[in-house]
Amino acid sequence: PKTATQATLASLMVGRDVILEVAKSDAHPGKAILEMTDVFASTDLGEPALAGVSLSVHAGEIVGVAGVQGNGQTELVEVLTGLRAAKGGTIRIGGKDMTNASPRRITEEGQSCHIPEDRHAHGMVDGYPIADNLVLNTYYQPPFARGVTINRAAIEANAKALVEKFDVRTPSVHLSGGSLSGGNQQKMVVAREFSRPIQLLIAAQPTRGIDVGSIEFIHQQIVAKRDEGVAVVLVSSELDEILALSDRIAVMYKGEIIDIVDRDDATREGLGLLMAGVKEA
Repeated sequence: PKTATQATLASLMVGRDVILEVAKSDAHPGKAILEMTDVFASTDLGEPALAGVSLSVHAGEIVGVAGVQGNGQTELVEVLTGLRAAKGGTIRIGGKDMTNASPRRITEEGQSCHIPEDRHAHGMVDGYPIADNLVLNTYYQPPFARGVTINRAAIEANAKALVEKFDVRTPSVHLSGGSLSGGNQQKMVVAREFSRPIQLLIAAQPTRGIDVGSIEFIHQQIVAKRDEGVAVVLVSSELDEILALSDRIAVMYKGEIIDIVDRDDATREGLGLLMAGVKEA
């Protein structure tokens, strides 16, 4: 035990060597994909949740959103994905006004995808087969739909391809999504969201409660999307995850973004102070 390291423990857990450090090259940001300007929103109780948030995220970069849980991160994600109304301000995705647009319009016209912080509440249907979970956002489109009928063969073929590509461990795509381990459930959600062309990825707590092997895989997939030119918003309560993946880091405190720092200039101590509402002079 005294000689155990994170790497050796991770290897013993998953049966192979695990890369704990995220390998990524320097970012080469392009045009602004997400543009939030002075956005306000309220909690379910009507209390202030977002207080004039402005944030731009460019193609080919990961912007991490750090903060102590309960400082507006959840509401930020919900506003960006159409799950909560903005009370003021504007949200543009790819140059189009998406302020208070429906989730479907944000997904389709905004070419946006969402890894939700609670996969059971917003990312999957536990009792549905894996194959059906993999088309929850596209089942009404060809080749999965033929007029008013569902093309089961296409849905099954899609599932088999995605299960293999995203390393979802299951003996059959006809088993329920709820039968999978937490890590495989999350990989199933990621597989579905990444199975179509996107320009914006909203990833909220993408590795919460999953095994180290799945964490490694999902981190690699997020970085790969960034390298393809996708704009990524990463919301995580894990500071190590924010530091490992982000190119820039926005810190939220009491519903505001109080600072945005380049990853190369960020330290755990400095971020910790910002998360406590202390902005260094």
